[in-house]
Amino acid sequence: MIVCRSAAELERMREAGRLVGEVLTELTARVAPGVTTADLDDLAEERILQAGATPAFKGYHGYPATICASINEEVIHGIPSGRRVLNEGDVISIDVGASLDGYFGDSAVTLAVGQVSEVAATLLRVTDEALYKAIELVRPGGRISDIGHTVQRHVEAYGFSVVREFVGHGIGQRMHEEPQVPNYGEPGRGPRLAEGMVLAIEPMVNAGKPAVKVLADGWTAVTRDGSLSAHFEHTVAVTADGPWILTAREVAVPARR
Repeated sequence: MIVCRSAAELERMREAGRLVGEVLTELTARVAPGVTTADLDDLAEERILQAGATPAFKGYHGYPATICASINEEVIHGIPSGRRVLNEGDVISIDVGASLDGYFGDSAVTLAVGQVSEVAATLLRVTDEALYKAIELVRPGGRISDIGHTVQRHVEAYGFSVVREFVGHGIGQRMHEEPQVPNYGEPGRGPRLAEGMVLAIEPMVNAGKPAVKVLADGWTAVTRDGSLSAHFEHTVAVTADGPWILTAREVAVPARR
């Protein structure tokens, strides 16, 4: 069942989404060579708990950490570790989820660690562009499959590929709700979008072929061909005025001198 949220519920979801965005902003500033993924995880958990919220991922089906931190060929669900040190030229996907006052927010970003290759930089740019092209379609009357079709068309135009095994999802009072939101497919299919629906849209894009596999830890998904992967995500509400990005990150404006 797809749940449509009231205006009051969307405001509460915006608070959860704002927190997730703030945590991602702080983590982004910390990403640098020499930092471990455990360092990032510790900071995220501290900030989420300080806000009176609960990490959404920790304990979910046994997942052991607050964030997912996926490096280079790791697509999603990389488990933070004090042994995973960021190196110059890496790319790292950071996925953050939090529950605040009974509602969830979920967002992810893939970042360059120092200077990266031209392929890596293009992959990150194109995947981010695909996310925002998909978000533009989050309007009443649209179809779920229009979102995935737009993502697929954009990234394949650059020679990249879309992961099939993992998809976006509805979100609200649970982390994963209906409907599923694939990042591929033909347009004009699936449920129609209606006011109050909330979707976690999350393109997962590989520089090489689309196939992935899950490692022995039971969580970390990697590209089968060892190619780089990127992952971007926002929680987005359908409104009469168009898409409302509930996890939008508010960028501080530098003070004038």
